[in-house]
Amino acid sequence: MKQSSLLGDGARRQGGGYAGDVSAAHAWERLRSDPDAALVDVRTHAEWNFVGVPDLSGLGKEVAFVEWQSYPAMEANPAFVDAVSAAAPDRRAPLYLLCRSGARSRAAAIALTGAGYAECYNVSGGFEGPHDAQKHRGVEDGWKASRLPWVQG
Repeated sequence: MKQSSLLGDGARRQGGGYAGDVSAAHAWERLRSDPDAALVDVRTHAEWNFVGVPDLSGLGKEVAFVEWQSYPAMEANPAFVDAVSAAAPDRRAPLYLLCRSGARSRAAAIALTGAGYAECYNVSGGFEGPHDAQKHRGVEDGWKASRLPWVQG
Protein backbone atom coordinates (compact mmCIF):
# COMPACT_ATOMS: atom_id res chain seq x y z
CA MET A 1 0.00 0.00 0.00
CA LYS A 2 1.31 3.46 -0.84
CA GLN A 3 2.02 5.86 2.00
CA SER A 4 -0.47 8.41 0.67
CA SER A 5 -3.30 5.88 0.95
CA LEU A 6 -2.26 5.09 4.53
CA LEU A 7 -2.57 8.72 5.51
CA GLY A 8 -6.10 9.18 4.21
CA ASP A 9 -8.08 12.40 4.42
CA GLY A 10 -7.08 14.83 7.14
CA ALA A 11 -3.48 13.65 7.50
CA ARG A 12 -0.33 15.49 6.51
CA ARG A 13 2.88 13.61 5.72
CA GLN A 14 5.82 14.96 7.68
CA GLY A 15 9.53 14.71 7.23
CA GLY A 16 11.48 14.24 10.40
CA GLY A 17 10.96 10.56 10.88
CA TYR A 18 7.31 9.80 11.58
CA ALA A 19 4.18 9.04 9.56
CA GLY A 20 2.56 12.45 9.89
CA ASP A 21 0.20 14.79 11.72
CA VAL A 22 -3.50 14.01 11.96
CA SER A 23 -6.46 15.75 13.52
CA ALA A 24 -8.14 14.27 16.58
CA ALA A 25 -11.20 13.47 14.44
CA HIS A 26 -9.03 11.60 11.93
CA ALA A 27 -7.35 9.63 14.73
CA TRP A 28 -10.78 8.73 16.18
CA GLU A 29 -11.99 7.50 12.79
CA ARG A 30 -8.90 5.35 12.33
CA LEU A 31 -9.19 3.99 15.88
CA ARG A 32 -12.83 3.17 15.14
CA SER A 33 -12.24 1.56 11.74
CA ASP A 34 -8.93 -0.27 12.29
CA PRO A 35 -8.98 -2.93 15.01
CA ASP A 36 -5.18 -2.82 15.23
CA ALA A 37 -4.87 0.97 15.65
CA ALA A 38 -3.93 2.16 19.14
CA LEU A 39 -3.88 5.47 21.02
CA VAL A 40 -0.93 6.32 23.28
CA ASP A 41 -1.43 9.29 25.60
CA VAL A 42 2.06 10.61 26.42
CA ARG A 43 1.04 13.32 28.90
CA THR A 44 1.93 13.22 32.58
CA HIS A 45 0.10 11.53 35.44
CA ALA A 46 -0.93 14.99 36.67
CA GLU A 47 -2.53 15.81 33.32
CA TRP A 48 -4.38 12.49 33.19
CA ASN A 49 -5.69 13.00 36.73
CA PHE A 50 -6.61 16.68 36.60
CA VAL A 51 -7.37 17.48 32.95
CA GLY A 52 -9.02 14.27 31.75
CA VAL A 53 -8.33 11.42 29.36
CA PRO A 54 -9.70 10.14 26.06
CA ASP A 55 -12.38 7.48 26.46
CA LEU A 56 -12.17 4.63 23.93
CA SER A 57 -14.59 2.34 25.76
CA GLY A 58 -17.21 2.89 23.05
CA LEU A 59 -14.74 1.37 20.61
CA GLY A 60 -13.94 -1.57 22.86
CA LYS A 61 -10.38 -0.26 23.27
CA GLU A 62 -8.23 1.18 26.00
CA VAL A 63 -5.80 4.07 25.85
CA ALA A 64 -2.14 3.25 26.57
CA PHE A 65 -0.94 5.78 29.14
CA VAL A 66 2.84 6.21 28.95
CA GLU A 67 4.55 9.41 30.07
CA TRP A 68 7.01 10.89 27.56
CA GLN A 69 8.31 13.20 30.29
CA SER A 70 7.69 13.07 34.04
CA TYR A 71 6.22 15.97 35.98
CA PRO A 72 7.38 18.22 37.65
CA ALA A 73 10.96 18.11 36.31
CA MET A 74 9.74 17.13 32.81
CA GLU A 75 12.65 14.73 32.48
CA ALA A 76 12.55 12.25 29.62
CA ASN A 77 11.15 8.84 30.51
CA PRO A 78 14.01 6.39 29.85
CA ALA A 79 11.54 3.47 29.80
CA PHE A 80 9.20 5.09 27.26
CA VAL A 81 9.84 2.75 24.31
CA ASP A 82 9.77 -0.35 26.50
CA ALA A 83 6.49 0.74 28.11
CA VAL A 84 4.87 1.41 24.73
CA SER A 85 6.17 -1.93 23.47
CA ALA A 86 4.48 -3.67 26.39
CA ALA A 87 1.18 -1.86 25.72
CA ALA A 88 1.32 -2.01 21.90
CA PRO A 89 3.63 -4.85 20.84
CA ASP A 90 2.66 -4.94 17.13
CA ARG A 91 5.16 -2.57 15.54
CA ARG A 92 3.25 -2.66 12.23
CA ALA A 93 -0.02 -1.39 13.72
CA PRO A 94 -0.86 2.33 13.49
CA LEU A 95 -0.12 4.26 16.67
CA TYR A 96 -1.70 7.64 17.38
CA LEU A 97 0.27 9.72 19.87
CA LEU A 98 -1.50 12.36 21.97
CA CYS A 99 -0.25 15.01 24.39
CA ARG A 100 -1.70 18.38 25.48
CA SER A 101 -1.19 20.28 22.23
CA GLY A 102 0.90 18.15 19.85
CA ALA A 103 4.54 18.92 20.68
CA ARG A 104 5.49 16.07 23.03
CA SER A 105 3.48 13.58 20.98
CA ARG A 106 5.39 14.59 17.85
CA ALA A 107 8.70 13.90 19.64
CA ALA A 108 7.29 10.58 20.87
CA ALA A 109 6.17 9.63 17.34
CA ILE A 110 9.67 10.30 16.05
CA ALA A 111 11.23 8.23 18.84
CA LEU A 112 8.90 5.28 18.28
CA THR A 113 9.47 5.38 14.53
CA GLY A 114 13.20 5.26 15.27
CA ALA A 115 12.56 2.25 17.52
CA GLY A 116 10.99 0.33 14.64
CA TYR A 117 7.28 1.22 14.69
CA ALA A 118 6.03 1.55 11.12
CA GLU A 119 3.11 4.01 11.48
CA CYS A 120 3.38 6.61 14.23
CA TYR A 121 1.04 9.59 13.90
CA ASN A 122 1.02 12.78 15.92
CA VAL A 123 -2.45 14.01 16.94
CA SER A 124 -1.53 17.59 16.10
CA GLY A 125 -4.13 19.34 18.25
CA GLY A 126 -3.45 17.10 21.22
CA PHE A 127 -6.01 16.65 23.96
CA GLU A 128 -6.59 20.35 24.63
CA GLY A 129 -5.22 22.25 21.64
CA PRO A 130 -3.79 25.79 21.70
CA HIS A 131 -4.94 28.71 23.81
CA ASP A 132 -7.91 30.67 22.53
CA ALA A 133 -8.19 34.48 22.77
CA GLN A 134 -9.06 34.18 26.48
CA LYS A 135 -6.05 31.87 27.05
CA HIS A 136 -8.26 28.80 27.55
CA ARG A 137 -7.48 25.41 26.06
CA GLY A 138 -9.93 22.78 24.82
CA VAL A 139 -11.94 25.20 22.69
CA GLU A 140 -10.24 25.63 19.30
CA ASP A 141 -8.56 22.31 18.46
CA GLY A 142 -7.77 18.90 19.84
CA TRP A 143 -9.65 15.96 21.30
CA LYS A 144 -11.92 18.00 23.59
CA ALA A 145 -12.76 20.68 21.01
CA SER A 146 -13.62 17.92 18.52
CA ARG A 147 -16.19 16.67 21.05
CA LEU A 148 -14.68 13.22 21.15
CA PRO A 149 -15.35 11.02 24.21
CA TRP A 150 -13.33 11.79 27.29
CA VAL A 151 -13.57 11.42 31.06
CA GLN A 152 -12.14 13.22 34.04
CA GLY A 153 -11.24 12.01 37.49
